[in-house]
Amino acid sequence: MSRGTPARRRTLFGLTVAAALAPSIARAQGAARVVVVGGGFGGATCARALKKLQPALGVTLVEAGKAYTACPFSNEVIAGLRDLKQQEFGYGAIARDGVAIAPMAATAVDPAAKTVTLGDGAKLSYDRLVIAPGIDLDWKALPGYDEKAAEKMPHAWKAGAQTLLLRRQLEAMEDGGVVAISTPAAPYRCPPAPYERASQIAWYLRTKKPRSKVLLLDSKDSFPQQRLFQAAWARLYPEMIEWVPLSQGGNVTSVDPATRTFNTDFDKHTADVANVIPPQKAAAIAHSAGVADRTGWCPVEPIAFESILQPGVHVLGDAALMGAMPKAAFSANAQAKVCAAAIVDLLAGHKPAEPRLISACYTLAAPDWGFSIVGVYRPEEGQLLEVPGAGGTSPVDGDSALRAQEAHYAEACFQTLTGEIFG
Repeated sequence: MSRGTPARRRTLFGLTVAAALAPSIARAQGAARVVVVGGGFGGATCARALKKLQPALGVTLVEAGKAYTACPFSNEVIAGLRDLKQQEFGYGAIARDGVAIAPMAATAVDPAAKTVTLGDGAKLSYDRLVIAPGIDLDWKALPGYDEKAAEKMPHAWKAGAQTLLLRRQLEAMEDGGVVAISTPAAPYRCPPAPYERASQIAWYLRTKKPRSKVLLLDSKDSFPQQRLFQAAWARLYPEMIEWVPLSQGGNVTSVDPATRTFNTDFDKHTADVANVIPPQKAAAIAHSAGVADRTGWCPVEPIAFESILQPGVHVLGDAALMGAMPKAAFSANAQAKVCAAAIVDLLAGHKPAEPRLISACYTLAAPDWGFSIVGVYRPEEGQLLEVPGAGGTSPVDGDSALRAQEAHYAEACFQTLTGEIFG
């Protein structure tokens, strides 16, 4: 399903990117240049917003993929409720807004020279750089788990081939099997998503393989929207989902992909389908740019999201340390708009305004059972802190009509967000 205008990407293949972008750069002679690395919710939003706020800017979006595959709603793909094509969005509308699209990976950043090196060796110069590359999986953090192991124990934490692999494994599993999911310690992309995934898989099992179970091995003793999830599990999937928290031996210390075994602090668990959600870090280009610290993430100031480590470089979305603001699509979209306005101010010699940001997260425990959490954030003490009493969550005692309404709102929010960014 398409949510937006058909992709009409400018063709750069067969040319060096520098040569292909020359007309766009020439038109912007004398104008400031902003390069945006990463075409997800943060980067695509920021590139488009920059061009709309200041049409004279030379804006280049660097993105290797021909289309963006969105993670929100990918748990429904795993459960067989959605086609992966519904998650894919092109960059044609962004290009028509005047943003130059460089369709290849950024391989290096030189903050001193203010250049980005592309996969073909070409270099793009910038006055301001925005890095919104998303996450990489930390292949060294969990003994036994690497890229080869992911073919047996998929992570499905980057939407695409891994999403479909986990779906196929569920379809092939015999009724009565065990699906085990391991979750990492925070921070990681989309805090409620592992628990939504457990819910969606349980929905699939209840409807297709009702004698099966979900085992959720957790490295934490609490999780976002816990009361809402556990109430939904008791109502929808009684005795089907077993949550094992950290204090009861849920922390996975290593895995054995040959036997699909999870080793924990106290026990071993062998699964018929094993989903490992491993520890994460900012994507590699953030490390190349020198904006990631020893945590693996990118510290930023909370007004323009400029790197604490590299002046002139801004970091958005999942790769950044944003204080209390969660790593989520809605968050990245909100940050990107604020960042774009701040960059326009900075290039004009003005001080950016102090922002207020909203993050909203909708979660589906079943196709007709949704709930939400909203947070409002402001700069304070060098980071984004939540404004007390300004947000909230769905009521735990909400009835089925409310849950169905929120499920509808979840889909509407996704369509609105992706339509605004890519449509």
